[in-house]
This record gives sequence, structure tokens and C-alpha cells, in this order.
Amino acid sequence: MPRNWLIMDRSPNGVQAPHVARVESIGRKLPTARLTTDELMASTRHHTGIDLERLTGIHERRVSAGEEDSLTLAAGAAADCLRRSRHRAGDLQALVSCSITKYRDGLTQWLEPPNSLAVAQAIGATNATTFDISNACAGMLTGVFIVANRIRRGEIDCGMVVSGEYISQLGRNAAKHVRNIMSSELASLTLGDAGAAVIVERAAEGVPGIGVAGFTTVSEHSRLCLAGPARHDEGARMFTKSRAIQHVAIADTPLLLQEALDAAGLAISDIDCIIPHQTSARAIRNGMKDICEVLGGMPKNPAVITVDHYGNTASTTHFVALVEELEAGRLKAGDRVVLLALASGLEIGVVLFTVDGELVSRYGNDT
Repeated sequence: MPRNWLIMDRSPNGVQAPHVARVESIGRKLPTARLTTDELMASTRHHTGIDLERLTGIHERRVSAGEEDSLTLAAGAAADCLRRSRHRAGDLQALVSCSITKYRDGLTQWLEPPNSLAVAQAIGATNATTFDISNACAGMLTGVFIVANRIRRGEIDCGMVVSGEYISQLGRNAAKHVRNIMSSELASLTLGDAGAAVIVERAAEGVPGIGVAGFTTVSEHSRLCLAGPARHDEGARMFTKSRAIQHVAIADTPLLLQEALDAAGLAISDIDCIIPHQTSARAIRNGMKDICEVLGGMPKNPAVITVDHYGNTASTTHFVALVEELEAGRLKAGDRVVLLALASGLEIGVVLFTVDGELVSRYGNDT
């Protein structure tokens, strides 16, 4: 498995990098409508007998009733991120859109003009270079990797990574087809809609920031989750072998996480908080328990869980959860946080950063 852990404060030959990138501000945009799991399962065409809430731990998720789409969720999150930031839109030198869904004006996928340009226009980021990337549910973390590296190299001072996922329509389509617990569309019933945005900037001297970031694609498992346009329904359908994905992810993740920690000179017990991709509460708890057993230690909080009330929000999931932790005052200055991507592909990624007091204060909490 080829991987490339980028040590953000050093160059490959060990020389101090010119700059360190930090997480400056995070924003999110959530639809107002809530859809409970009981309501969703009551809408299935077939009597499934599935207790999805017990199986996944998901009580509800936010869903667009058509008033929000990928673009409006992304633009709303970008505006929220700027509202919390010391920066204005004109300060942004790069804006990267990382959404899987690219819906505008209903369930129409727009590839051109790209979402990044549309978001930049919506918030007035007239000085930003814009581009889209796609890396499944690891998209936003990949965007952070790219922007942070450009800052580290001295190419830019400040950039935004953004995504809007109008993905609940996969669940509406799945409800027409799921018959039992073995259905390949069962995972689609866990999805929720959300937008998220993060500003990454050059850190002042002595301020901690992003320490390590890197990704690995285990491509032999690429067909375990596939999606495409629905033939007879609006939007798309997704087919997932959930148990197989969970098995291979848990098999490969401990080694990769250990390599990232070694690159940072840290042990798992030095980490304060791990935010994994939000799939189901049961899978997260069991998976992180297995990972920590292999690594021989445990962070203070080994498994942040927000999937119970937001569902799986695809590429936005880590930053939706980060805002939750910051607003609740559960993150403090100096905390080391691991964002752990487990995405279709199979993509496994790690972004490790240190929370600073300025970020904490943006959410009304003391450092």
C-alpha cells in the first residue's frame, strides 16, 4: 500500500519547512428539517423488519426538503465559516470544493461551471483561485491536505476548503428497494445532508497547527461501494457491501494510523480526540476499540460520534463533528485531534492537528 505522510512542519529531508498551516475557522450549514429513522423506515415500499436505529445508533438526520442543494449548503457553510473568522472573503487565495454531490436547481448534477467557482461568487471570494477535487468521503480532508501543503511551501497564506452534500436522496431511493438487512442499499438509509467549510491559514511563529497529513488508497476494494445515476428514479442509487468495508478498514487502519503517529513523533495515548468518518455508532465504537487494542493505547476520546443525530454526511462529516465539539466546549487549546478518513475506494487518510486558543474562542469557549 503506497502512502506518503506529509510532515507539515518539515521537508522530506528533515529541514524545517518555511511555514506551518493551522485550522483558523470552521463553519457548517445544516438543513432545518429532521427525518427520524422511524419515519424513514415507515416510508419503505417493502416490509423489511429492520430496526435500523438499533443497528446503526442513528436516531435522526437533517435532510433537505428541496430548499437546499449541494451549492446552497456549501455556500451557507462558507458564509458561516467567514462569520467566525478574522478573514474576509477577499483574503482567500484558494477555494477548493470537495463535494461528491454537485446538485443545483434540484437533482441536476453540475460539472461546469464548477462548484468552487459558484461558491466563490456566492461569498465574494474574488481573489481566490478555484478548483474542484473528488475523493469520495475523504474529499474535505484531501482538500485540507492540498491547501495546507501550499501554505507550507509559501505559495499562499490563506485558503478555504468547502463541501455541500445533498445526499439524502439516496436514502429516498433506497427506501423503494430495500427488502432485508442484507440489501446492498441499506447504507443509503444512514445518510444526511450538510455543508461544511474550513479556513486554513499560515500560522504565526510558535503557533501549533497541522502536523501530519496523508492518504492511502487500497484499490483492490474499490468495488465495495459504487454509485451511479438511478435509471427509474430521480437522483442516484448507491450499492455498498458494508460488512466487507468495515472488515478491510479495520484490518488496514491500525498500521496506517501508527505510521502517521510515528511520523509526528507521538503515541496513540498522546492524542486527545479522534474523529472518524461517521458511518454508524456501532461500527465506530467497535472499530475504534479494535484499532486502539492493536496500537496498545487509547486517546482521551477515542471515538467522537455525531452520526446519531446527523447521519452520515459524506465528505462533510469530520467538520460537522468538529463544530459540534467546539461549540460544546469539549476541545481545549493544546488538544491533539486526529481526523480519520475511511472512504470508498478504499481510501484511508489521517489529518493530525493541534487546537489553538484562538480557534476555541471563536466558538464562545475559554482556552
